[in-house]
Amino acid sequence: MKALSIAATGMAAQDLNVQVIANNIANINTTAFKRARAEFTDLLYQAERLQGVSNRGQNSTIPEGAQLGLGVRTAAIRNLHIQGTLANTGNSLDVALNGRGWFQITDANGETVYTRAGAFNTNGTGQVVTADGYLVNPTMVIPTNALNVTISQSGLVSVTLSGQTTTQQIGQLTLANFANEAGLTPMGNNLYRQTEASGAPVVGLPGDPGFATVSQGYLESSNVDPVQEITNLISAQRAYEMNSKVIQAASDMAATVSKNLG
Repeated sequence: MKALSIAATGMAAQDLNVQVIANNIANINTTAFKRARAEFTDLLYQAERLQGVSNRGQNSTIPEGAQLGLGVRTAAIRNLHIQGTLANTGNSLDVALNGRGWFQITDANGETVYTRAGAFNTNGTGQVVTADGYLVNPTMVIPTNALNVTISQSGLVSVTLSGQTTTQQIGQLTLANFANEAGLTPMGNNLYRQTEASGAPVVGLPGDPGFATVSQGYLESSNVDPVQEITNLISAQRAYEMNSKVIQAASDMAATVSKNLG
């Protein structure tokens, strides 16, 4: 019976939906995490009777046909790049983006990847790095005798050195924008990689038109809404149960047919 396979596709879809929701909830406290949403589309239809064709022996056409849907499939798992709230940390090397844009990071393979998680630190040589030790691009070095670090909203990085009263500029943060942020590939560790779908990065300065501003001493929180995720979880659970009921009903009907034929 087709109902069995159709309902099975529905159960598989809701199982994937729950996995996406579970990942959202698991990352509810992950810095700059962007929640995802599973999107589905219907499968091909089987034509039992075509509409719009002439009825046999008559000039009139059939106004409505009979098209049987064969189930559902995954269309996409979309990352929703919506601004998260900014949380005050007081750490001078914590920076959050308010608006569109991505920090550029050089990973262990020398490839440029992108993140919005601005929990930066310094390595043994004073270079500004991510929590995993990847260099922030453009490269900046904090002198060992720096008393404090100041990062402006436009990404200008300055330090006050021991024995000096004036600040000294040591670097300028730049940001990358993409035509289609949803096309970026998540790599884990709060990193994303550009793809053909995302388009090439457009690099600019913080505060430029279309680019975010920088907030020093803040981190962007996850954009996961716990109430919405619980609501989505309940909805997915109910949909899964309904598909399982369809399978049970179809199985009972098949058993009845077999008994009667026997």
